[in-house]
Amino acid sequence: MKSPIPLSLSVQYADLRAKDIASRQQIRRWVKAAIRQPAMLTIRFVDEAEGQAINRDFRHKDYATNVLTFTYDAPPYGEDESAAAEADIILCTDVILKEAKEQKKTPAAHLAHLIIHGVLHAQGHDHETDADAEKMEVLETAILSRFSIADPYA
Repeated sequence: MKSPIPLSLSVQYADLRAKDIASRQQIRRWVKAAIRQPAMLTIRFVDEAEGQAINRDFRHKDYATNVLTFTYDAPPYGEDESAAAEADIILCTDVILKEAKEQKKTPAAHLAHLIIHGVLHAQGHDHETDADAEKMEVLETAILSRFSIADPYA
């Protein structure tokens, strides 16, 4: 039997509304489904004001966005899969709720997608080129299907 991939996961609720979207146990299941290497991750839920401040201060974009992933010395994807992926993943509850409503999705389904997206970024995936974006979207869709969540790109 294959041993589980080591995972250290901290979930922080600066915005308590996120607790109504998904439990810590469900968040952990989504993260575990997306990791392919040891990982030390912090997931932090923030409100619009904190999300905007973080995006402004670190990316020079003065608006709140749905997910931000800050990695720490992550090797490019596939280069060293035994190295631990270390990242902080920031999720903005206000943006998630707004986008879920606009996209006619449940907040939990949208959150699952964004967590998986952030975890893939933590492991070195990106979507800077069309080929990389397609690869990442295929992975996201496959992982989400394990939870009976529809393809977010369809």
